[in-house]
Amino acid sequence: MRIAPTLEGGLRIDPETPDDWLILHAILLDANGAEPDLAEQLGGMVTHERLAEDWQDIVVPDLRESFSDSLYHIQAVIDTAAALPKDSVCPIWITREESLNWYSALNQARLALEKKYGLGSYSESDPANISPIRHEALIRSQFYCALQSLLLRHSL
Repeated sequence: MRIAPTLEGGLRIDPETPDDWLILHAILLDANGAEPDLAEQLGGMVTHERLAEDWQDIVVPDLRESFSDSLYHIQAVIDTAAALPKDSVCPIWITREESLNWYSALNQARLALEKKYGLGSYSESDPANISPIRHEALIRSQFYCALQSLLLRHSL
């Protein structure tokens, strides 16, 4: 997969192999894999009794909708590009206006992977000492982090 900045302040992603398409689709799978969802988790961090109730009633539904909208947006972009014939170039364009949706989706995926696998303690570990499933999750998380860094540098 090649990722490059555009002159307009966005990114162009060129998936080159079937594995590249799998990791792009994994963003959505990973982001949707947390239970409770991220909005609920964030709401659970508010411990003041009165504030917690208001947060759950007012903020959590809006957060959930915002997170869901970002995932829906990037799913449509990835699915549209993936549907193009593979004998031609199928770039994914991330414009400056779409960057926040991508950043949000990648963040949701990274947080879900961290919650599920506790990757923070594995980032410096020898891959031979990590189970294959955790190792794959760590690689995806590192890819998501690198893509977020590119978004921050070139689009946001």
